[in-house]
Amino acid sequence: MTHKILIADDEPNIVISLEYLMKREGYAVTVARDGPEALAAIRRERPALVLLDVMMPGMSGFEVCQAVRADESLAGVKIVMLTAKGRDTDIAKGTALGADAYVTKPVSTSKLAEQVRELLGAA
Repeated sequence: MTHKILIADDEPNIVISLEYLMKREGYAVTVARDGPEALAAIRRERPALVLLDVMMPGMSGFEVCQAVRADESLAGVKIVMLTAKGRDTDIAKGTALGADAYVTKPVSTSKLAEQVRELLGAA
């Protein structure tokens, strides 16, 4: 079974590279370009995993993560926060809100692919 992955990021170059990477890994990919679109896509598509940028228009990745974790019907969705903010306080906030992993940009594609496989139980 092919896992569905949602890429939620407002930076086109990052979306292109992540989409290429995830498709190469064999995942079905959906893209959202802002917070409200990401939350709507998560509710509609029920992806196995979300690559969620922290700083997006409309709603931050933190707010999207919090909304997903507050919805029991989305409990199985894995969330990987992606951000240029790598301070310990940011990582702690993402983890406290229920993120399964926290990856700082620039992203190592091989490490990200490995992390996604581990979270989806395909490592």
